[in-house]
Amino acid sequence: MGNQGCHQKTFLSFYLFFTIKTDFMEKSNFNMHRRNFVRALSLGTAHLVFSPPLTACRANNTDTDPVQRVKLGDSGITTSLLGIGTGVHAGNRTAFLTRQDKQKSLDLLHHAYNRGIRYFDCADTYGTHGLVAEAIKKMDRSELTLATKIWVRKGGIPEAERPDAHIVVDRFRKELNTDYLDIVQIHCMVEADWTDSQKKQMDILENLKAKGIIKAHGVSVHSLEAMRNALESPWVDVIHVRINPFGIAMDKPDPEEVVQVIHKMHTSGKGVIGMKLVGNGELRNDSKKIDQSIRFVLGLGSVDMVIVGFEENNQIDNYLGRMKHTLTELRG
Repeated sequence: MGNQGCHQKTFLSFYLFFTIKTDFMEKSNFNMHRRNFVRALSLGTAHLVFSPPLTACRANNTDTDPVQRVKLGDSGITTSLLGIGTGVHAGNRTAFLTRQDKQKSLDLLHHAYNRGIRYFDCADTYGTHGLVAEAIKKMDRSELTLATKIWVRKGGIPEAERPDAHIVVDRFRKELNTDYLDIVQIHCMVEADWTDSQKKQMDILENLKAKGIIKAHGVSVHSLEAMRNALESPWVDVIHVRINPFGIAMDKPDPEEVVQVIHKMHTSGKGVIGMKLVGNGELRNDSKKIDQSIRFVLGLGSVDMVIVGFEENNQIDNYLGRMKHTLTELRG
């Protein structure tokens, strides 16, 4: 991007930030607040409402490759901008990929790898460890980011017992047939005090990181309160956050407050992974809203990477094309 283009985008960012945010501040009526946001969304500029204008044109922000390598905050993890989630319609150790024909699922994972995706997102509740283990036999393990999550809540997995994290992580490594795991997170935290209730597991994961058994640890949050708690915790290396401009399957129907917390997490050095871009699948058949969501999230500048749950090879190709187009516009 040339200096002129950068200055023009900075001016546009300042203009939209001032006019729309001033409107937000002057009007306490929520409907007016939402109308202004939707108006910006329809113009494809809603991301500028939240983007820090002075950092909108970063020198290293010129790559338009949707599988470019990105850093997850200060975690030391480098991976692809787009990752594949294996938890589509998942729970109780079953998911779409485990229920359909096994070869189709393996072909999907191989296709993702062949197209440049290097982040594979798993969890104990998905039941996809064995499938991913078989798929990565044909991949270079050193290039991969294998992420998974431990389940500490009631339900979610068949057993009633909840062993400590070192026992669970040892099982994960066996299931994935790997000596180490890149990221292990505590799954689906909603409580505002989860860092107190899960202190023992956090300490265990910290010890596993010190031993090199895992490279980074963190949390997947499912409430704004849990997200705020994660923001305050220096223990969190990497966090999964639900984010889209429509407030669907998110921690709060209005995205503005969520984005403010995300910005703070990014600034603090936490790796931020965006999920639920298409509202847990609710927007999957709305092409316009999919593009709006991709533009919104990638335009924020504080979401390091995104994960999407794919069911077919052509969906991977479709999203890579959409992201390429969006990145070209944002970086142009």
